[in-house]
Amino acid sequence: MTKQQSEKVLSSLDRLLPELEPLYKDIHAHPELSMQEVRTAKLAADHLRAAGYDVTAEVGKTGVVGLLRNGEGPTLMLRADMDALPVKEATGLPYASSATATDREGKTVSVMHACGHDMHVTWLIGAATLFARNRDAWHGTLMPVFQPAEETGEGAQAMIDDALFSRFPKPDAILGQHVMVGPSGLLSSRPGVITSAGDSLQIRMFGRGAHGSMPQASIDPVVMAAATVLRLQTIVSREIAATDSAVVTVGSLQAGTKENVIPDEAIIKLNVRTFDEAVRSRVLAAIERIVNAEAQASGAPRKPEITVLDRYALVQNDAAATKRVGEAFKEYFPADRVQETQPTTASEDFGCFGSEWHAPSVFWFVGGTDPEVYSKAKAAGKVGDIPTNHNPRFAPVIQPTLKAGVEAIVVAAQAWLSA
Repeated sequence: MTKQQSEKVLSSLDRLLPELEPLYKDIHAHPELSMQEVRTAKLAADHLRAAGYDVTAEVGKTGVVGLLRNGEGPTLMLRADMDALPVKEATGLPYASSATATDREGKTVSVMHACGHDMHVTWLIGAATLFARNRDAWHGTLMPVFQPAEETGEGAQAMIDDALFSRFPKPDAILGQHVMVGPSGLLSSRPGVITSAGDSLQIRMFGRGAHGSMPQASIDPVVMAAATVLRLQTIVSREIAATDSAVVTVGSLQAGTKENVIPDEAIIKLNVRTFDEAVRSRVLAAIERIVNAEAQASGAPRKPEITVLDRYALVQNDAAATKRVGEAFKEYFPADRVQETQPTTASEDFGCFGSEWHAPSVFWFVGGTDPEVYSKAKAAGKVGDIPTNHNPRFAPVIQPTLKAGVEAIVVAAQAWLSA
């Protein structure tokens, strides 16, 4: 029954795709940084209104929420994130971004949809449009949500803090999807943890500056920071059990401006990924212990400052809801298009909606790599050479990725709406 109802909703997809492809290219060519997604939000809102949705804009600053009531039945929230990254595009595509923007530090940066959120927005606009055009194939309430600032881990919470839970009906399920490296159109998910917790920290270490020829007059923050970076690498190798999993990455070490000047301070920026709350707590505590101990060992004039840059909770798929989505996928798609995946060390703030609203949520991945390219890379043992999300050369192949993502969100939603 679900398959038949899904087919009804998707019956006009082929006619809609010629509209969706230029929309995708337009969004890709006009990316916007986190909490600056004004143009993208307007595109989403305009398409929802044109399809007959009640639309509320500026939820959590730039977020958009649509509501389409179609008789008695469950309420489904469908989420897409909208923001892009401060990355200079190197895909060479005819619709590549040449956009720049001012970041929060006042710097002019290049901007690119290097994570695929342009595809996510287009998928959801497509699915929302099809549901509006085929109301005889489902019943209930659809709530498409276009979320800002996933890349900074603040967008979902910003919408929640802007009274999302009191302004809109509580959903019976919350669904989301993400384009990833993999054969285009391949769908993969799992019950339980699917994306890791992510913690990004800035550590400011203080020393005492001096001339490079008189190091005895200094407390060198460069040496202090270098020793700290090396010691941080022992957390995973010496403090986390082999049966557990964690990643600690130092992505930035900044200190000084000239070769013969010992600076007053150094800044370390690092990222942590974990799949277990106990492991997460242990790693974060170890970081604080090591940072403070290295500063003390160096005779630092003051304790380091540890600042949280962003924080992502684990995304955990509800077991029953994941089974429901999986069964709908297997009924609709060929068997080789649906698989169970392992948890990924990528992080997402999608989980905030379900965990704080106490509603079951399901998140899955959609492959976006040209199947022939992926097959050749796999045969050569070079899948790792395919540009991943956040790479300047990341470029999902438009078809069949675009069609597959629209199909997936419709089929998943129909597991509730056609029941």
